[in-house]
Amino acid sequence: MPPRWPREPDRQNDPEYRKLDDRMTFAVHVALFLACNSGVWFFHNFNHPEWFWATQFSLIWGTLLLLHLIYITVIADYSH
Repeated sequence: MPPRWPREPDRQNDPEYRKLDDRMTFAVHVALFLACNSGVWFFHNFNHPEWFWATQFSLIWGTLLLLHLIYITVIADYSH
C-alpha cells in the first residue's frame, strides 16, 4: 500500500515530502542494485563465463549507491 500524505504533495515547497521522496527513490535504487547484481552474479557463477567486468560493475554501482546514501543523509538540505 503506498504511503498516504496528509496534504497536497509539493516537492518544491514541502521539505518533509522532499525528504520522503528522496528516501523512496533511494529504496528503488537499492532494489534495482540488488536485483541486477544478483542476476549478474547468478549467471556468472552458473555459467562460469569469463566476465571480468562483473566485479567492476558491482563496485562502481555500489559506490554510486553509497554516494546516493551520503547525499540524502548528509548533504541534502531539507530545512526549507
